[in-house]
Order: sequence, then C-alpha cells, then structure tokens
Amino acid sequence: MRIPSFFVAIATLSVLAEAHGGIPGAPKLFGRSARGGARVRRSYGPEPRAVEVKEPYSAPHLETRQTTDNRCGSGRGNCAAGVCGQGPDYCSAPDCQITYGPGCDGNKVPAGGSTSGIARPLVGSQPYGGAGIYDCVVNGVVSLTFDDGPWIYTSDILDVLKSYNAKATFFITGINIGKGAIDDASKPWPAIIRRMIADGHQVASHTWSHQDLSTVTAQQRLNQMYYNEMAFRNLLGYFPTYMRPPYSSCNSACQSALRTLGYHITYFDLDTDDYNQATPDKIQTAKNNFANALRGNSPANSDFLAIAHDIHEQTARNLTKFMLDTLVAGGYRAVTVGECLADPIANWYRSAGGSVPTSSSAPPSSTSIRPPSSTSAPPPSSTTSSTPPPSTSKPITKDAKCASNGNGATCQGSQWGNCCSHAGWCGSTDVYCQLSRGCQPAFGTCR
Repeated sequence: MRIPSFFVAIATLSVLAEAHGGIPGAPKLFGRSARGGARVRRSYGPEPRAVEVKEPYSAPHLETRQTTDNRCGSGRGNCAAGVCGQGPDYCSAPDCQITYGPGCDGNKVPAGGSTSGIARPLVGSQPYGGAGIYDCVVNGVVSLTFDDGPWIYTSDILDVLKSYNAKATFFITGINIGKGAIDDASKPWPAIIRRMIADGHQVASHTWSHQDLSTVTAQQRLNQMYYNEMAFRNLLGYFPTYMRPPYSSCNSACQSALRTLGYHITYFDLDTDDYNQATPDKIQTAKNNFANALRGNSPANSDFLAIAHDIHEQTARNLTKFMLDTLVAGGYRAVTVGECLADPIANWYRSAGGSVPTSSSAPPSSTSIRPPSSTSAPPPSSTTSSTPPPSTSKPITKDAKCASNGNGATCQGSQWGNCCSHAGWCGSTDVYCQLSRGCQPAFGTCR
C-alpha cells in the first residue's frame, strides 16, 4: 500500500533512527564527569512518525526498469526502495537505495567542482576519525545538538535558542526526507543555515543523504562526505570538520576514511530519545530523559553532550525550551560542541575558497544564559502550596541571577519570574519553583 504523495515516508521505516545504531540492547548512558567514563554506544528502534511536506516535489526520470516484477535490490536490478516507482515515496533519501535507484535524490551531485583536492591538515587537540568523541572536556556545560535538518521546524529552534542567548550545534544532512538540497536557492534552507552561523551556532556534517557509512561502498562513503562539503561550500565558502555518522554507525573502514578526510566523529552521552517520543502524548519521556540526566549532578564536575532532532515539531516547540530551562536552572551553560571540547572556532571548518570564521559575531555563550523575559510567573497549581515572598528587603535581580549567584538579589518581582532555582537563576517553571528541586524560598516564591 502506497503512502499518499504529500507524505514523506520517513518515520514508518527505520530511516529516522538516525542517531542510533551499533550494539543492540546497549544501555542508555546519561552523562558523565568531564574527561571521564567509559564510552558506550546505544541502539534504539525506528521512528514512528510521518512528516507532511509543505513544498512540491518534482520527481526525476528513472531509467528503464531492469526487472519484470517491479522489485529491485541485490540480485534483482535497479530502481528504488525495494519496489520500483517515481516520486517522493520512492526517490527520497535515505529510503531510496542509491545503489539500485539511479533516480534517488541521494545520487544528485551539488554544483561546482569536487572538494576532494582540498588540503586537510589535522589541527588542534581533538581526535580525528577513530572511535569518536562521546563527551565534553569542559565542566559546567551542556552541548545541545540537533540532527537531520534543516527542516520546517528548525527556525523555531533558532528562535528559542536566541531568546536564551544559548548556542547549539546542528548536524546537517544535505538532502533527505524529500526536502531538496540544502544549497538549493529556491528553498528556505540556505537562509536558515546562514542564520545558524550568524547566531553563533556551529554547523557540522551528517552526510549528504543519511546513508549508513558502515554498509555503503568506499566510493559511496567518500561521496557522502564530498557532496555535503560541496553544498556547504556553495553556501558558506567553507565546510565543517565535525560530523556525526547516521545511525551512529561507523565501522573501522569508516573511521579510517573519516580520519583521512579530517573529520572529528562526534557522538553523544545524553540521548533524549526524542525521535521515539515525537508526539504530544510522548514528549514528556524525552523531557524526563534530559532532566534525569542532569539531576543529582553538579556543574562543578559534570558536563553533557546531548542529542535531539530538529525535524520533529515537539522537539522544536516543547523539548528545546524545557532543556534550556532545565540546564539554566541547574547552573549549566548551553554551548556548541567545539566550545564544550575547548576547540577554537578556527578549527571547526575548512576553507573551500571562502574565509573560515575565527570568532563568532553573535554574543558568546560564555555570557550569562538566561530565560526569556516574562511579565509574571504562572500561578501555582491549586493542588500545591506556595511559599510566601521573603519578608526581608533584597534587591531585585537585574540579570536573572539570584541568591549567592546574584550577590544576594531576589527573583521576587523580576521580569524573568519569581522563583530562584537551587543554582541561583530566576524563572517561573517547575525546575525553578519546586522546593523538591532546590528552589530557594529566601530569594523568591517556591511551591
């Protein structure tokens, strides 16, 4: 049974299990102290959600079918996705089998010459290729990362990040889920990617069409990286040195190839599992995963490298704000992968004819990260009691900091909310206001 053409069949298959692969049954690992802990890869199931495509799709012409039963693949012949056909249901990466489907959009080559001849010196202290990077080296930070975009929800995430003066890293796939190529000027993606850079975020590679780098041929593996580099080059004049393998799958041949290409293989140690919790009734599980990871840890001796996906509406409009509220209330800073690894920004990219950034024009994440202003805190639940405002006179915070973190200032009456978190930040949500989470009643209202 075919899916209607206005849907991209991303989620009914396993293609959006993009962050996960490797060892079946491996446990979730929720963070460790900086520079410590064993590196463990996790594995999760397929993504269950379909995403509606807002823009029209023009299907490429497929070569004559080479089979008589409309089937394709190993031992059968060419076309796409196991059953021959045309249009996004058959031809969109990563479902469309690039080996057997010449019409797959993953076989499209970006304009301009190949980047294969660009020099790739291995600079800095972070490892290239090999087993990969799983955690930060700087205490007190959370590196939020988003895979698979840009997509129709990515701008919403950028808006939320900007309201908190927070920084993140976007692992970008060049052509997937029927969105077209990221360097296609008729699409919104070029402007979104340039905004990421302008806002001080880091962009990294998630391959051209989200193929499993452990199962493709050696040439296909190179093409997955070169094609994405070419698209980045067409947009920015440079391309990233950081990448994340789709499905977290990168065998020894992949690791060796990526070292030769000069890539830092970047995984994670905090999995929100948002791709499995992508509906309103399930997203609380992803929020719990994030909150539970931070709970009980101190920014003085811990850090987190978290993964989420900007192609999901609930991640953009629900989870992202929650993660920022939670990490700020815990006293952490939201930073890029490069910053969490103490790697200078000049090392994050390679020139492909343009100037590589050496500093961000946006306000740095090392400045105070704060929740967006609000006129008042929401009223407490009718089922809970609220502590009265402190009776002693204290100055009202001017920078969202309170208690010892804010030189004795109170949150009561502040624009950021009336509650002072255990880490000394003002806000109005449960992570700031619940006594069970360390809300400080001497410097604001708690419940």
